[in-house]
Amino acid sequence: SAPAPAPASAPAAMAPAMGPAAEPDRPRASPLARRLAAQAGLALDGLAGSGPKGRIVRVDIERLIASAPPQTTAETTAGPAPEPAPEAAAIPPGLGPYEARPVSQMRRTIARRLSEAKQTIPHFYLEAEADLEALMALRAQVNEGREGPARISVNDFIVKAAARALARLPEANVIWRGDEIWQLSEIDIAVAVATDGGLMTPILRGADRMSLGTLSAEMKDLATRARTGTLRPEDYQGGGFSVSNLGMYGVRSFSAIVNPPQSCILAAGAAERRPVGRGDQIVLAPVMNLTLSVDHRSVDGALGAQLLAEIRQGLEDPMSLLL
Repeated sequence: SAPAPAPASAPAAMAPAMGPAAEPDRPRASPLARRLAAQAGLALDGLAGSGPKGRIVRVDIERLIASAPPQTTAETTAGPAPEPAPEAAAIPPGLGPYEARPVSQMRRTIARRLSEAKQTIPHFYLEAEADLEALMALRAQVNEGREGPARISVNDFIVKAAARALARLPEANVIWRGDEIWQLSEIDIAVAVATDGGLMTPILRGADRMSLGTLSAEMKDLATRARTGTLRPEDYQGGGFSVSNLGMYGVRSFSAIVNPPQSCILAAGAAERRPVGRGDQIVLAPVMNLTLSVDHRSVDGALGAQLLAEIRQGLEDPMSLLL
């Protein structure tokens, strides 16, 4: 038998599927306007055109680009725009004349290390005041008959007090090593020295075993070689503790940044005459502010407080540093 004819309505039912897909609603715009908008990274949604029946034309895109803030283009492009290099940064308005100086390799290293230290080390700070009246009297006595370079400085006493404190609290003589904390057997103290090129920290190795005179002579030699650029790598690499003294510049107190991988740095300010108690009396005496910056990952607050108390005790009883 002959096959049954197809229903007459079938072609009509299939017709919509065979035709072009319906386009989603989108703003009416001329091809040139769309191309300009795409190049500028602009969206046309919600934009009213000035052409016939509200059609968006070239002049509408040009007006939009002229009135848009500078960041509009960057914000509407896919993904965030890369940050400009420091050299390409815009000059701050109102800056005035300036001289651009290249950054030395030493300054780059200092900037990198201190930025890493401040960002990654959980610092905490402990402060104390030390009465230096006995220390000043002993220093004057020790320096009798000594000429300039051979004279003992207040900073020598500070370094010696820190070395003695670490000898009494060896658990604070540690460095942070990520998965481990290394207990150091030697007491090697780095002392900050200002040079024309930047801050150097030469190391006094075995500072606890040095006499005050030997420590002073060694420190002066290291400082001289740091300023003349003749330090060897072994003279400034390592160390388990740092001392920074800005008292000679009149700085009353400050908080230093821990020098990784060390755990502590002592900041010493200027010795100023301030009222202190002497029994039932109040007298004027030279007083120094001490600030201990500590890495909380390796040294807890109580241990840091004990260490600072030992340093203070050594400065207030300077005869104990000579034994």
